[in-house]
Amino acid sequence: MTLTEKLLARAGGKARVAPGENVWVKVDVLMTHDVCGPGTIGVFHREFGRAAKVWDPSRIVIIPDHYIFTADALSNRNVDILREFVREQGIRWFYDVIDDANGAWKFDAAKGPLKRQYGASFAGVCHTALAARGHTRPGEVLLGTDSHTCMAGAFNLFATGIGNTDAGFVMGTGKLLLKTPETMRFRLEGTLPFGVMAKDVILHVIGEIGFDGATYRAMQFDGAGARSLSMDDRMTIANMAIEAGGKNGIFEYDEKTKAYVEERTRAGGTRAEFEPVEPDRDQEFVHDQTIDLSKIEPTVAKHPDPGQRALARDCGDIVLDRAYIGSCTGGKTSDFLAFARVVKGKRVKIGTFGVPATPEVVRELQTLQMDGRSVWRVLEEAGVQMTENASCAACLGGPSDTFGRLNRPMNCITATNRNFPGRMGHKESRVYLASPYTVAASALTGRITDPREYVPTS
Repeated sequence: MTLTEKLLARAGGKARVAPGENVWVKVDVLMTHDVCGPGTIGVFHREFGRAAKVWDPSRIVIIPDHYIFTADALSNRNVDILREFVREQGIRWFYDVIDDANGAWKFDAAKGPLKRQYGASFAGVCHTALAARGHTRPGEVLLGTDSHTCMAGAFNLFATGIGNTDAGFVMGTGKLLLKTPETMRFRLEGTLPFGVMAKDVILHVIGEIGFDGATYRAMQFDGAGARSLSMDDRMTIANMAIEAGGKNGIFEYDEKTKAYVEERTRAGGTRAEFEPVEPDRDQEFVHDQTIDLSKIEPTVAKHPDPGQRALARDCGDIVLDRAYIGSCTGGKTSDFLAFARVVKGKRVKIGTFGVPATPEVVRELQTLQMDGRSVWRVLEEAGVQMTENASCAACLGGPSDTFGRLNRPMNCITATNRNFPGRMGHKESRVYLASPYTVAASALTGRITDPREYVPTS
């Protein structure tokens, strides 16, 4: 069996499963956030009763992160609905925006979007926070009311996005009927060349198969090249499996996985026990492709979908209005470090916005030094507008006062993960996906730029 098949067989109490087989699986973790959480809670109450209790309050993780730092009253109210439900159900893992369990959330527009407006327990973007706070354990099944839940597959678990109805059912039962997907294997060999990042790898893969080429299939990444990647790199790749239509993305377990998970579960106080799955020798794949990492170049996904692959060096005629770095895919500390290496000592030519994925990333950027200055200061001195309010921000558009949102037709290059029309705001904007290196170089020139001449060699 493939990694995905072994995980679903284990969760379903079966010796083995085959592609296409429906399996009732036991869910280890259910995650929801402020956009889908209120709807999921509504389904749960409707189907199980207003006085019903969730199946296991220790296995539900609630992370407000999408439409948070906005003066929009309905968005603010969504966070209050989550808080009320958590209080009723005794749910432990609620990463609230405020510290008052009986309070109400309201964004203070008078303070502006740049300075911190959250309490001690706020966790930031749900997918990055799940890993950072110790909720991504190898061998488990993690479901979330967000399509990019597949990011957790970097940790050798089955993770996928589900709708509010399914999530409401899981809340009440802890189970869900899933169809076992076929598996596409991408065997990664070699190492990443100079100026190339994990984002280029997944954009290359999606360009190979199309933005619907993995529809309801598992995307398995393995091989020596996969093992050479950092956990941040693997998270970037697994996150965008959904951009090819994938049901989930998944990596093999190794010592890097073990070290990361053990550190994060210890720091987060979450369950420390886990049992990874290992690949069988007789795995069968519906698609089996070898990708030589050393041959990949800086890559861009052009408007209007992630499958519109082009090389950055061939896109120099595309003039830009905006550059953006952030989100679960591009808002990790390593992403900002890469961006800072390119812009250090220079000045961006276009409006450039930076949104860290978590408060931890904010603290690290404000602490880590680069030539005697904090990375945060390096970015600000380069002209990047940095906010301490870690969130999804403009990645999903949001209300008009969302930080970095495209409120008029613009050409934007971004380290985020999706570029369908209207994704980051105005429906007539054109969004180009790229690595933090490419976004940084393009911010300096005002047009899509191959970053290899801008990335320092030492």
